[in-house]
Amino acid sequence: MGSETDRRGFLKRAGALAGVAGVGSIFKYSTQWFLVSPDKPPTLSDKPDAAWKGATVAGYNQLGRTGWKMSDISFGAGGLRDADVVRLAIDRGINYIDTSPDYSDSESERAVGEAITGKRDKLFIASKFCSPDGHLDKDTPVAKIIEAVEGSLGRLKTDYLDLCHIHAVNSLDRLMAPTFHEAFDRLKEQGKVRFLGVSSHTPELETVMNHAVDSDRFDVIMVAYNFKNWPDLDNIIDKAKSKNVGFVAMKTLKGAYHTTLRGFDPSERGSFPQAAFKWVNGNPGVAGLVVTITQPAQIDEYLYASGKAADADDLALLEKYEQLASSEYCRPGCGECLDSCPHDVAVNDVLRYTMYYDTYGQQREAIRLYDRMIDEQGHGAEVCVGCSAPCEGACPQSIPIRNKLVRADRLLRLRS
Repeated sequence: MGSETDRRGFLKRAGALAGVAGVGSIFKYSTQWFLVSPDKPPTLSDKPDAAWKGATVAGYNQLGRTGWKMSDISFGAGGLRDADVVRLAIDRGINYIDTSPDYSDSESERAVGEAITGKRDKLFIASKFCSPDGHLDKDTPVAKIIEAVEGSLGRLKTDYLDLCHIHAVNSLDRLMAPTFHEAFDRLKEQGKVRFLGVSSHTPELETVMNHAVDSDRFDVIMVAYNFKNWPDLDNIIDKAKSKNVGFVAMKTLKGAYHTTLRGFDPSERGSFPQAAFKWVNGNPGVAGLVVTITQPAQIDEYLYASGKAADADDLALLEKYEQLASSEYCRPGCGECLDSCPHDVAVNDVLRYTMYYDTYGQQREAIRLYDRMIDEQGHGAEVCVGCSAPCEGACPQSIPIRNKLVRADRLLRLRS
């Protein structure tokens, strides 16, 4: 493993290299059977349909007890740096924006803040109990949690958040940490946060979300939800609906490999996100979904699916994607391999960061997250070189984990 100085040097160069070389430059290390085109944002269709241009939100659903009618396809601000993209989304009818202090080195919240000036009362803004450096620990003093939220308010140029999530919850201890709940109660009394939420895509997802709904403390839950993943989530969705808890879906594109899969023609690549969104929103318990948007063309492509139901062609396309991508996609909430790792590598997190780099176009963010993980754990996936890979025997999808982790370490450290 390189020195701290070496890692920081790699991190500083990440943004420049990602912008100049694009994702295509890293595939000398690729063990995958698909390729990413370097000359367009990876999540965009390479042949946009003229019918998509100018698409607007056509569906709004009740977000639990909040009383808000949420746009069924809403704005995820991970990777965001351009306020004009948010302005366009708002003009097209998106009224729910999800951001966080640690998205884009806090530039996400700043961009959202610029875009919502003069429009605040027409929007539902969600952020996280977080800092620009990352998730707040469950033992963070209440005063520090409140200070972090007030930092978000300053960047967002608003007096209040509609929703604040306890973010990336992987245990009941974190979910019910007295520090977060006391901070929320104080912030609510002060009119600075209206509703409490929780987000999770970890191996303890079902346990966490069942408890969140049963606790009557949470107004909204945000969960990784996509085609043929976590079928038991339907029970949680039904329970949330019965208790008037809003359910927001994330990770709906199941890895967003659609523009890179061999076997998908251009029309299928463009229609896959729309099929995925229509399927997710077809569940009456889902208030809406949040998808990362950083380019104006994504707004055209994604909103074309708003208010529409999935048909037989959509379902066939989702089945095809499932078959092609099943051995590539590390499913949120699985975690079957984690206990088998002799080095305690966070396999699910490392593969998620690689997905951000390869298919979401978030190179800088992926490198930053991996660097932070190394700081916290003292090592990265370099320990996987030469390992016997017991994790692969535990993976229900037979994913070639070791090769992917070795590649991830080379990729996210930016070594040549």
